Amino acid sequence: MRLTVAQAVVRFLAAQWTERDGVRHRAIAGCFGIFGHGNVAGIGQALLQAQRTGEAALPYHLARNEQAMVHTAAGFARMTNRLSMMACTASIGPGSTNMLTGAALATVNRLPVLLLPADVFATRVATPVLQELEDPRAGDVSVNDAFRPLSRFFDRVWRPEQLPQALLGAMRVLTDPAETGAVTLCLPQDVQAEAYDFPDELFTARVWHVPRAVPEPAALARAAEVIRSADRPLIIAGGGVIYAEASAELCRLAEATGIPVADTQAGKGAIPWDHPQSVGGVGSTGTPVANRLAREADVVIGIGTRYSDFTSASNTAFQHPGVRFVNLNVAAFDAAKRAATTLVADAREGIAALTAAIGRTWPDSFRDDVARWQRAVDAAYTAHRSPLPAQSEVIGAVNEACGTRDVVVQAAGSMPGDLQLLWRARDPKQYHVEYGYSCMGFEIAGALGIKMADPSREVYALVGDGSYLMMAQEIGTAVAEGIKLIVVLVQNHGFASIGALSESLGSQRFGTSYRYRSAAGDYDGARLPVDLAANAESLGARVIRCRGIADLTDGLKRARAADRLTVVHIETDPLSPVPSSESWWDVPVAEVSALASTRSARAGYETAKRDQRPYL
Repeated sequence: MRLTVAQAVVRFLAAQWTERDGVRHRAIAGCFGIFGHGNVAGIGQALLQAQRTGEAALPYHLARNEQAMVHTAAGFARMTNRLSMMACTASIGPGSTNMLTGAALATVNRLPVLLLPADVFATRVATPVLQELEDPRAGDVSVNDAFRPLSRFFDRVWRPEQLPQALLGAMRVLTDPAETGAVTLCLPQDVQAEAYDFPDELFTARVWHVPRAVPEPAALARAAEVIRSADRPLIIAGGGVIYAEASAELCRLAEATGIPVADTQAGKGAIPWDHPQSVGGVGSTGTPVANRLAREADVVIGIGTRYSDFTSASNTAFQHPGVRFVNLNVAAFDAAKRAATTLVADAREGIAALTAAIGRTWPDSFRDDVARWQRAVDAAYTAHRSPLPAQSEVIGAVNEACGTRDVVVQAAGSMPGDLQLLWRARDPKQYHVEYGYSCMGFEIAGALGIKMADPSREVYALVGDGSYLMMAQEIGTAVAEGIKLIVVLVQNHGFASIGALSESLGSQRFGTSYRYRSAAGDYDGARLPVDLAANAESLGARVIRCRGIADLTDGLKRARAADRLTVVHIETDPLSPVPSSESWWDVPVAEVSALASTRSARAGYETAKRDQRPYL
């Protein structure tokens, strides 16, 4: 079949499917793109032709920002449990490198996204072309080589003959639950438009079977033996539990053994918040209950977690002198962390096997602590601060407004910590906090992808003013697509999270407030007259301005009843406290300083660091 390279890419992607547990999903559900020179006459023409002729089912979606469209694709992939994904096309130069941050986010979070950045002329007939990087050391380098360390698979298609191998390699990684992440296929702009006789079989429907790896019997026996020997075991549920659709199996394991279950940011919702064995988030932003159990645990069972520094409280969470780890993970790399007894398997298969193999129960020692903690959450939800409400009250109002199947989306600032501490998740897909990369600006773009993946759910994007100012453009995309989102815009006139962190480190909230520069040279003048609600309205959103929690509660009801994207705007107190997690996060403090505040913070840092433990 004689097609251009771009036409072949589109036709191939439209014919790919995934299958797990007998259910098929379209592998590439669509393509986001912003066109410029480099892709407008290649991938752009191919998508137009597919749409007009019906020769390939690959819907095109016009984005407003290249980084944001990758975030949208990441949100989509996470919502589909990585069984369906999106492609993203961008023009040469800055259009393509704008996707780098999105690529990093996808790979850090193990989320499959396909990136199709335009590239320089393969023929070099007109080199250097506009926006081409000239490297005097190598003639085959372009700005797109920056994607190499950020991608799980990278290829550049210099000739049409190379395309089949590149496409098959890309799909292999996109559909591999252990190896997935950003996949980058660089397409030189002249090659995109070049015609070639491709084999017809390249475009026949292809099903990529996503396996459920079963545990190796000897490894299962070793893991079960370690767990049976424990006096105080603790389960930590990560995102792998949710991706494997293993929540029911996790609940059965907890009920059969009595082992308490803590969760990570990616794993929140893997077990309902009110399950008898649920103890909430663990680590730097976890609950005091989970962190006490972590300190006392002699066996920690990590299921589908990669043990980020927040989960481990920078390696201070697990204080038992003889603590051992059993790690169940589909990725051998993660399973081997902390010199663990490893169980490399799909989470659902591995949990079911452990439930059958452990054959022991443990008495609880945490129910009263959980009850006390829930009373503290109730108090944080109803703090009734004035004149401005606390952020914890906003979270409580949104949590109350959310139906069981609705989704809250967040990524950066102080809210991820407050959410892991306080949010009561009732469904495995209700809590979507991107905290692997914690990328400011993810919230609205990610929410768009989540809603596209499952339109039956209401999606609440909780976004602070700092994140909003970095990336709000996809409000325009959602409006154009007729996709309803509920955006809760929290205005606190600066960076509340880093302000609090700065103060705790002796840096006095320097550079964290949105204010005029005063005559003294600091940003300590009056607040800036910024109206983010008006900005959202200018992008096509319906806006509801709220003055307090009663207003917010009513605004959320109105937003839920609306049939289009609605922004609910509320101002909060950036200094409002939340309950302590009774945990720590390692952020180094200046070792010497002329400031008394920094010297005091350094002394506290050195004291906390004594609890840090190395792991092989």
